[in-house]
Amino acid sequence: MTEPLVPHAARASLLRRYWPLLALCALISAIVAVGSLGSEQMQVTMTEMLIRLIVVVGIYLFIGNSGILSFGHIGFMCIGAYAAAWATVDPAWKQMMLTGLPDFLQQNQYGFLPAVAGGGLLAGLVALILGTAIMRLSGIAGSIATFAFLAIVNSVYSNWESVTAGTSSIIGVPNVVGPWVAWAFAIGALVLAFAFQVSRWGIMLRASRDDEVAAKSSAIGVVKVRLIAFVVSAVIAGVAGALYGHFLGILTADTFYLGMTFVTLAMLVVGGIGSLTGAVTGVLVVTLVVELLRHLEAGVPIAGSTVHLPQGSQEIGLGIVMALIMVFRPTGLTRSREVPWPFTRRARRRKMEVAPAR
Repeated sequence: MTEPLVPHAARASLLRRYWPLLALCALISAIVAVGSLGSEQMQVTMTEMLIRLIVVVGIYLFIGNSGILSFGHIGFMCIGAYAAAWATVDPAWKQMMLTGLPDFLQQNQYGFLPAVAGGGLLAGLVALILGTAIMRLSGIAGSIATFAFLAIVNSVYSNWESVTAGTSSIIGVPNVVGPWVAWAFAIGALVLAFAFQVSRWGIMLRASRDDEVAAKSSAIGVVKVRLIAFVVSAVIAGVAGALYGHFLGILTADTFYLGMTFVTLAMLVVGGIGSLTGAVTGVLVVTLVVELLRHLEAGVPIAGSTVHLPQGSQEIGLGIVMALIMVFRPTGLTRSREVPWPFTRRARRRKMEVAPAR
């Protein structure tokens, strides 16, 4: 005898539940498949976009579910990038320039995947230590604490010469991250963020976001669920930092500071801070706007002459886009909603068609 089949309604319900994740993964996969056929410059742009997508998804996992604005996640990205670089750079260079590293890092060279995992775990460990203190804060106090963390990370990594090379650069980081490697990690980040979102921790965290007093009265450990989200999001940001270092091939602490913080938060705000779909949409839209303005800054030939925008137009244009979004769509382009189930109206129409006349 054959096993009983899952009822059609149950399968449809399961598919509908995971529809946002499936739709987003399909969209990202299609973009990568098409973009990988383009020029080398297009592939570089797409790889950077995917890495930023991982960062923004990590930021969304905490901010979108907790309602606490964090400025510190780029600090975790910095921690992950340097940790991975310590593992993969040539030992001869480390013994000459990074004399403060422990022997197991200074005298050995590890593979790419262990380095990325180590970068994510170190970022998560720092988040666990930091989060036990600042997750008790809410609102502007919590946001200021995360910004202070970002400033501390930048100051430490810019001045600890024996470990980070200070204001100099760590060079010789293996350049092994391309579009498909970044795509694989981006899909993993989407799956992890969605899994947290639909888990009981995600539900409890959003309950505390909407009404902290009511959540506490319902026996929800607000600090605990915030800490879990903070650590998981830091791990994702740390992995993204490791990928970014192996995409650039060179590391400087100032790469992971205010500029990156502004761009990633702008992506989240533009798309919609309260949904995973908003995070992905914001990355795609802002990347398109920035690339368009970058080409206009470089100059566009029109009628025999070259027209170009002044330097700094990217930041100005991005600021204008953010201002317009905040005025006309305060909840972002997606209104902080997930990808809608496309078959609802069709199903209702079928029911009306087959319903017996009365």
